[in-house]
Amino acid sequence: MTDTLSTDHEIVVIGAGFSGIGFAIKAKAAGYTDLLIVDDADGVGGTWHWNTYPGVAVDIPSFSYQYSFAQRPTWSRTYAPGRELKQYAEHCVDKYGIRPHLRLSTSIVAAEYDETRNRWILTTGSGGSITARFVVNAAGVLTRPKLPDIAGLEDFAGIAMHTARWDHRIELRGKKVGIVGTGASAVQVIPEIAAEAKRLTVFQRTPIWCLPKLDVRLTKPATWALEHLPPVGSAARLASQAFVEVTFPIAAHYGRVLPAGRIGERIATAYLRAQVHDPDIREKLTPRYGLGCKRPSFHNRYLATFNRPNVHLETDPIDHVTADAIHTVTGTAHELDILILATGFKVMDSGNMPTYDLTGSDGRNLEKWWDEHRLQSYEGVSVPGFPNHFAIFGPYGYNGSSYFALIEAQTRHILRCLDHARHLGAERIEVTDAANTRYFTEMLTRRKNQIFWQPSCAHANSYYFDKHGDVPLRAASTLETAWRSRRFNLRDYDFGRASQSRSVRAAITD
Repeated sequence: MTDTLSTDHEIVVIGAGFSGIGFAIKAKAAGYTDLLIVDDADGVGGTWHWNTYPGVAVDIPSFSYQYSFAQRPTWSRTYAPGRELKQYAEHCVDKYGIRPHLRLSTSIVAAEYDETRNRWILTTGSGGSITARFVVNAAGVLTRPKLPDIAGLEDFAGIAMHTARWDHRIELRGKKVGIVGTGASAVQVIPEIAAEAKRLTVFQRTPIWCLPKLDVRLTKPATWALEHLPPVGSAARLASQAFVEVTFPIAAHYGRVLPAGRIGERIATAYLRAQVHDPDIREKLTPRYGLGCKRPSFHNRYLATFNRPNVHLETDPIDHVTADAIHTVTGTAHELDILILATGFKVMDSGNMPTYDLTGSDGRNLEKWWDEHRLQSYEGVSVPGFPNHFAIFGPYGYNGSSYFALIEAQTRHILRCLDHARHLGAERIEVTDAANTRYFTEMLTRRKNQIFWQPSCAHANSYYFDKHGDVPLRAASTLETAWRSRRFNLRDYDFGRASQSRSVRAAITD
């Protein structure tokens, strides 16, 4: 491929995780073949490329965590381990002919809209550029590790690593290990490393709701039935989808009117009592916020790990770190050889959504615009002032169900826009200010039924809250989200030529 061909494309997709792969598959099927997918990793899979820590696995049933059009019947377990998700990504890339469209080990650091040419100029980390008519941000939000703001962290002289950048060369056996965080990654990794470490100290700021996990091995007869008996596969997926919907979207977005969260709390509390022997430790592991304020976790060994004599749960706040220890505010020093940071990702943080500096029409910078106007986007896809730029994971797009449900809904939305522009012969697509404002207002109006705004969430320390105090999750069921991706009014967008000003751009008719 020549340099000219590789730097000028109709569509550039930023991110080669499941969002980018899924969009590319559907875009190719719709006839968009001038397509480039760029990723800073040296392989596909996004989250499942970067996260390889011990015990990494999907936290919702595998029957839901896959494309609806590429269902895999051969998962080894009902909750697939991370290596199988990575394999699934590779399989889809090859099956649907996506690999020729990939450019890996290439980071996008900035995107600027050229008004005169109606092109996006993408700047790479190496200083090069790629131009595109349309840009799809599929970078995801669970790829950039978030380091904790702890005094002296850089002074630690032992080995320190984030769970998302696990170094498998490090030997934990016989070492004094500390892990900061008790979120989703920590819940999976703690039981795996507790058996190896001489002593494991878990530093907890906020406990997590943990429920039992129906994680069973799928036998050959089971996988055969899933593959060859359509009703079996359909039933498994339907049950899985219903379970996922109840445990988060319904519990979170309708928590004020439906008791799903309260029922879950009773189940989780009983499970905690059965799993943890010491009443003092059990008390420390009991959340003081409602189920749904933060994403709950499912694991069959996490809670019982705290019964081990070599595992210590530290709930006093961390004061600072020295060369060989973590010191709490009460003066306790925990000597460590290895420090593991299970502190999550830059989700709602500035500079992570998107992961590149974005400048649209009239020099509008997205990060600055969001700082002034709060995080918002039309259906989680488009922002006024940024024509021909779309997102898979934008504010108020994701409702908390399977990430694959989000990918497919947003892909349908984007392709409806692209198809309509192609039908009209339009080169420019931009959501209207009125449509964006209407949708943002609708999302804020729905807050009253969300659990996040109830008193029970006051002490959750949830990463769902952004710096404006908002929770930019989509307050909707998965069915509504899918329906709207097919039925949103195309008049909510302006379609026109590059030379037309925003005020006179042609109105459309369905």
